[in-house]
Amino acid sequence: MAFDTRHQPEDDIGELHEINVTPFIDVMLVLLIIFMVAAPLSTVDIAVDLPSSSTAPSPRPDKPAYVTLRSDLSLYLADQPVERASLAARLDEATGGNRETRIFLRADRQVDYGDLIAAMDLLREAGYLKVALVGLETPPGGDAAKAP
Repeated sequence: MAFDTRHQPEDDIGELHEINVTPFIDVMLVLLIIFMVAAPLSTVDIAVDLPSSSTAPSPRPDKPAYVTLRSDLSLYLADQPVERASLAARLDEATGGNRETRIFLRADRQVDYGDLIAAMDLLREAGYLKVALVGLETPPGGDAAKAP
């Protein structure tokens, strides 16, 4: 028995071999909306106790430029108090106008993070983009919270 597969009746449509993509697109759009709504909900704000650094300290320059932010939010350049409005001019005097000088920013432990960022913004507005944060050097396995 042999079948002739070359000849099909004209009234027989046969099988459709195309994929209907409309339901597929609908499902993908629903999944997209679900992920767009769920992604912001997956971030969690948690309190973080940042660790201290136990790496080897970087070599200090001959004449470092220290800016200190005390707990009462007063600013000091080296050991002299400085007003926020005159910080840029005083930094230019101390660095000889060299904006590539690395500024070492020291802040009291009690200073709020937002106030520290505000001090960094003052340095950025003055044109000093190389800012190093100064912290306590602790030996490996040491705890900075116990340091004086």
